[in-house]
Amino acid sequence: MSQAASLIIGAAEGIPIRQLGSMSNRHGLVAGATGTGKTVTLQILAEGFSRLGVPVFAADIKGDLSGLAAAATPNAKIEERLRHIPLPNYAPRACPVAFWDIHGQTGHPIRTTVSEMGPLLLTNLLDLNDTQSGLLYACFRIADDQGLLLLDLKDLRAMLAWMSDHARDLRPNYGNISAASIGAIQRQLLVLEEQGGNLFFGEPALQLSDLLHVDFSGRGVINILDATRLAAQSPRIYATFLLWLLAELFEQLPEAGDADKPRLVFFFDEAHLLFSQAPKALAEKIEQVVRLIRSKGVGIFFVTQSPLDIPDSVLGQLGMKIQHALRAFTPKDQQAIATVARTFRPNLQLDTAGVITTLGIGEALVSTLDPQGRPLPVERTLICPPESRIGPLTGIERQEIITRSPLNGRYEQLLDRNSAYEMLQQRTQAAAAEASNQAPSQAQRKASSNRQGVGEALIKSAARSIGSQLGRQIMRGILGSIFGERR
Repeated sequence: MSQAASLIIGAAEGIPIRQLGSMSNRHGLVAGATGTGKTVTLQILAEGFSRLGVPVFAADIKGDLSGLAAAATPNAKIEERLRHIPLPNYAPRACPVAFWDIHGQTGHPIRTTVSEMGPLLLTNLLDLNDTQSGLLYACFRIADDQGLLLLDLKDLRAMLAWMSDHARDLRPNYGNISAASIGAIQRQLLVLEEQGGNLFFGEPALQLSDLLHVDFSGRGVINILDATRLAAQSPRIYATFLLWLLAELFEQLPEAGDADKPRLVFFFDEAHLLFSQAPKALAEKIEQVVRLIRSKGVGIFFVTQSPLDIPDSVLGQLGMKIQHALRAFTPKDQQAIATVARTFRPNLQLDTAGVITTLGIGEALVSTLDPQGRPLPVERTLICPPESRIGPLTGIERQEIITRSPLNGRYEQLLDRNSAYEMLQQRTQAAAAEASNQAPSQAQRKASSNRQGVGEALIKSAARSIGSQLGRQIMRGILGSIFGERR
């Protein structure tokens, strides 16, 4: 097997355990209890894919992954590990890294628009019930029909308020528009803003091509999202954002066919946050995303404490499995370990269930796929030492990398285009000006009301004409027919 087409994860009794590049769009799992070495394993996988020329996207939950941008410092532990793992080309070196941060403080700002997020993912983000969800779908349809762009949260709030004011006129075409439901959605938007959601929605929106770069030497750039605050304080935003990103990748990337390596590898840390909060309908869509996105050359690697955090329908699609130690303090834990052991292809020389509780830090049970896509027997594996730093960068080091980045300045300046909020304000002002020019008599008021109705009809007709053109431009990254109708 060519080293150029694979990466070394570790060694079992001195024999390298490799992950084939051509099998890396079959997805994977890194699991284990806290403190068993999952972060370092994620780090060596990211390094390996980068050396293969594969860009990587990873969420940094603890802040440690920033060390990928600096070379490792030789020490006794690394030297000891290298004596057991044949790595003739090992050398401390940094990886090409781009830092991202929804808050725009520790990386380039990363945003999307309300239209690109779409109603299904927003329903999950706002934790809406069925009635409120239906109203949100109607909001998007009305915005399309009216030729109004929904870019940020103030656009969405303005659109909902306008719907409430015009509920009687809208009812024949869009159904009942409940003031109570609109009020509930508006309150949820306030909560979302308090959690930082207002920073996430807006322009310039992320261009996916900026996640697919390689450096001048051909190494894939590792994109690191600072999720230290996001996952802890706003787990629903964190999970929904990563799901949106996967959906956008599926939507925009062309079919890849059978390639010797993926286009992108995506690490989803704290994966339980995705599945524990998703309603059944969304969980089914997530399963479809995982199954279909491999055809676009994207490999997804879930990182979590236990494989049981992942639904069986998704777990069965994960080709590579790396299992660090689990603890068996209760009968429930012991039953879970037995279940986890059965997810591996057996190795007659290894008591898989017994070994899981005895693995040391930096050890794991590993199973990869052979060139035909068949799982190989599980092996007790010493994980390679990373060539980059174990532990975070300093603030000064991080800022230097951000400043030198080719992306610096591309997303930092917030744009505020003429969209739904501004356009609805202009309509309100125009209506008020027209009303002030009318005589106050009842007959004139009645005539004025009729004229406004005709004028509004003309405006709507023109807006629909414009909207038909805008409809081809408004992107809703929700997997087209999978995540909802795209118009």
